[in-house]
Amino acid sequence: MLKDKRSFFERLTGTVRMDEETELKPSKKAAIGEQNSWLEEEDKDAELTVDVYQTPEMIVVKAMIAGVHPEDLDVSITRDQVTIRGTREEERVARDEDYYARELFWGSFSRTIQLPEEVDVDEAEAIEKHGLLILKLPKLDKKRQSKLKVKTV
Repeated sequence: MLKDKRSFFERLTGTVRMDEETELKPSKKAAIGEQNSWLEEEDKDAELTVDVYQTPEMIVVKAMIAGVHPEDLDVSITRDQVTIRGTREEERVARDEDYYARELFWGSFSRTIQLPEEVDVDEAEAIEKHGLLILKLPKLDKKRQSKLKVKTV
């Protein structure tokens, strides 16, 4: 039985998950077609794959965003989470029936990452290098102290 929700890999490659016994006979095709055909794209964004690691000073997030224009990318940061959203637009150069394989993902994607520690939002940095997005998020130093002078008014 087909799952209601396709995985990121299935959406990315356009593949369809099938049980061992499933064959798409005419009756099954009709049943699938009645359930918003598996060939139709879902309304949800694809999930962006990421690497997240930390050093003593910062948390680093890396994501492949090849083919995405910077103006089509939205990175939102709070002290405890990062959200990356974007759209990869397809340039149509061939008709659908002329493709032998279609494995590249086109469309919108997003990913929200809960961070293991709080970060300094004002000092965060985003870099794009050869299609790789690198977010450098400095950790907040909770042990840091400063002395305040008391002013008389």
